[in-house]
Amino acid sequence: MDTDTDTATDTGSWHLTHDLDDFLTRAGAFLRSRPALHTVPLTVTENLRTRGRSVYGQGAPEFGALERGGEVRAAFFRTPPHWLNVTALTPEDADALAARLAALGRSLPGVNAESGTAAAFAAAWQRHTGATAALRQQQRLYRLGTLTAPGPVPPGRPRVAVESDRERLGRWHDEFGEAVGGGTVRDPAEWVQARIDSGSITFWETPDGTPVAMAGTSPRVAGQVRVTTVYTPPRFRGRGYAGAATAEVSRAALAAGADEVLLFTDLANPTSNGLYQRIGYRPVADFEVYDFVAESEGA
Repeated sequence: MDTDTDTATDTGSWHLTHDLDDFLTRAGAFLRSRPALHTVPLTVTENLRTRGRSVYGQGAPEFGALERGGEVRAAFFRTPPHWLNVTALTPEDADALAARLAALGRSLPGVNAESGTAAAFAAAWQRHTGATAALRQQQRLYRLGTLTAPGPVPPGRPRVAVESDRERLGRWHDEFGEAVGGGTVRDPAEWVQARIDSGSITFWETPDGTPVAMAGTSPRVAGQVRVTTVYTPPRFRGRGYAGAATAEVSRAALAAGADEVLLFTDLANPTSNGLYQRIGYRPVADFEVYDFVAESEGA
């Protein structure tokens, strides 16, 4: 069944669907109303729309919109086998969603949301399924204020990745994934092709033409662009290359008309948090990622 709507209650009703167009018709305006906080669902749904429904995996993506009083108040998406991603919820709404998904027999590996919502949903999922929830990562969402080039800028120059960089991009994609852990990830070959097609990865290269770091950007949706996939191989770290690449893609996003330039950091990494703040990024909100282990798996 492509769609499934709960009976309305005092907390509203969740409209569940596998139909991306139906979801965007219902929830698109809500997502665009707060583009910074909704940067991940905006970006993911745009990639699903433009690159295909299997871009994040072979499982059918699932979407949901919480409707109350004729308006959408919250939304979620999931691209199996990845975590549930949900916008801000009250504890009561988090409990209702967990109960609904549990009753449908959904199996969730975890949840990614603003900190209060993630904690409330994780607790509710434990209550309704018996699963164990473990905090995996604490993240901070930043928004660019006044861009300031990191100083001193290392020798070299930025360069957009092209077809001849395919092998390096694939290798660095895999190394980046290993460094940061799981998340909403894509097939490496598809990711590389999309980045080459869109010109959305920039290398910082040394004066002799050796790429030493990369930074990317997401597609512009609702005026927002997110800096992604900032990576420096271990042998090149500590020389300012990642900061230079990040500053360049941030500058390019602004020059191309972005209203907001955003990025996420792992709060366990003080180096990157300090770097981005020196470039001009300012905190917006904190997010948390929880892993779920089903009762039978933990036995």
